[in-house]
Amino acid sequence: MSAQMNDQSLSSNAWLKSYYYLRFAVSAAWVALAFTVAKDSPPLAAVMLVAYPLWDALANYLDARRSGGLGPNRSQLLNFVVSIVTAIAVAIALGHSMKAVLTVYGVWAVFSGVFQLLTAARRWKTNGAQWAMILSGAQSALAGLFFVKMAGGTEAIGIANVAPYAAFGAFYFLVSAVWLSVSDMLRKSPQAAR
Repeated sequence: MSAQMNDQSLSSNAWLKSYYYLRFAVSAAWVALAFTVAKDSPPLAAVMLVAYPLWDALANYLDARRSGGLGPNRSQLLNFVVSIVTAIAVAIALGHSMKAVLTVYGVWAVFSGVFQLLTAARRWKTNGAQWAMILSGAQSALAGLFFVKMAGGTEAIGIANVAPYAAFGAFYFLVSAVWLSVSDMLRKSPQAAR
């Protein structure tokens, strides 16, 4: 029975590692584009600002589907819904101002951070190595509050203001993926010695 549970845990960790590496790669590419090409191209920046929460919604859907679907994974269901609503709200806010966009991103960051934290806490028992995702969720919520405050200021806002948020997300996904990889190697090494 414990061997079967260990196999399930390894299989689940294999998916999470791939998922976290994918999330890192997409976020890192988004950040690189935001700091280079998109900062001087408002149409590209607009597309990227709408696409980022849509990607988050898709990623949450794919991840939840691997562990029973959105129904049993309420925090991911909520994250999925909030990210879809955010993409629509960003598209509307783009017609007003970048400060409105940053406000929408701020509210999204708070909610998605809390939902990410809850998902990671639920996974702690089955997968371990979720401390980075918990930290990421908490930091996302704090960044959201900072975004809302920044949007009320006088500073000019652009996609480069959002990019550090995505960069921190990329960093935490990479840390989580590497941590799970190392944990799996350590877990497999005693089995290989037998």
